[in-house]
Amino acid sequence: MPIPQPDFTIGVEEEYLLVDQDTLDLAPAPPELMDRCGTALEGQFSPEFLNCQVEIGTKVCADVAQARSELQHLRRTVADIAKDYNLAPIAASCHPFSNWRDQHHTDKDRYNNLRDDLAGVVRRMLICGMHVHVGIPYPDQRIDLMNQLSYFLPHLLALSASSPFWQGEDTGLSCYRLTVFDNLPRTGLPPKFDGWSSYERSVQALVDLELIEDSSKIWWDLRPSARFPTIEARICDVSPRLETTLTLAALIQCLTRMLWRLSQKNQRWRLYDNFLIAENRWRAQRYGLAGGMIDFGDRSIAPFDQLVEEMIELTAEDAEAMGCTAEIENLRTILKRGNSADRQRAVYQDALHAEDTQPDALKAVVRHLIEEYHHDL
Repeated sequence: MPIPQPDFTIGVEEEYLLVDQDTLDLAPAPPELMDRCGTALEGQFSPEFLNCQVEIGTKVCADVAQARSELQHLRRTVADIAKDYNLAPIAASCHPFSNWRDQHHTDKDRYNNLRDDLAGVVRRMLICGMHVHVGIPYPDQRIDLMNQLSYFLPHLLALSASSPFWQGEDTGLSCYRLTVFDNLPRTGLPPKFDGWSSYERSVQALVDLELIEDSSKIWWDLRPSARFPTIEARICDVSPRLETTLTLAALIQCLTRMLWRLSQKNQRWRLYDNFLIAENRWRAQRYGLAGGMIDFGDRSIAPFDQLVEEMIELTAEDAEAMGCTAEIENLRTILKRGNSADRQRAVYQDALHAEDTQPDALKAVVRHLIEEYHHDL
């Protein structure tokens, strides 16, 4: 009996940083803010590891249009409540100038255990990400699609990069977040598995040794969700602009559907060794959209404008089926405007040219991030 077509539902999780509207530095979330957001967004809002961070998550969405409505509501609610405490959320993966040493972790059992388990490494986790779930109810199919989708993880990272600054310095990277996150165990590109049973055996080996409680402590760039019948893409920096988030969610959904569609013709995307994919991951981390990606078949560096057109063509049928053609075609706008890292650097340089000091230029970047958060609401 053939396996029915998945419905490719999506869910989006975003992490935000809270900044003081006067100083533009990070600020801890007051308990009253957390309580009000928790009540207003029941089941869709939670604290994060550091007490200057919060996380939101959509409900299961049939399509990107529903995800848009959900995210607009979630982002707007957090911003409206934060404003009452002279705070503003920013959706960037690193704060441009705040120091991780000045931050404190949230006093909850989960985060206390993380602090004890991961020691000094986790103290630097002043980073935010964006995760996209795609509904694939059949476990073996989840693993098969995950093996193939890994090829596109560097492309998603380059489009989403929003963390060029760290502790007041331009790092030279488009995504500094991963240099922090990759210090944790069980991160990076996912291994290739033969099927669901192979994946489960690997996870169970660590569970049996009481090294992890379950697969939620596996933080690969792409993984089967521990809680939902989904594959979860975790490679992306969080995006200041809602439209970018929606385009990335649409692209992940459509690439997954495209790979499934190939399987219906007994075809598949060629699997490449993680050694090669990791080189593209580094190129995305370092150069963002500017450096291009290695085309392993052609043995050349493909510029990103070519890659964008190829992805739009590859997923055109899927975008039409899922009702997100406009979001997929917005890839061209992201390419033209630059990713968030490009835009942050432009704001910083403009401020310096206006004879602002370096601290003032970094504050201009934070003001820019606050504006971008509100842009599509």
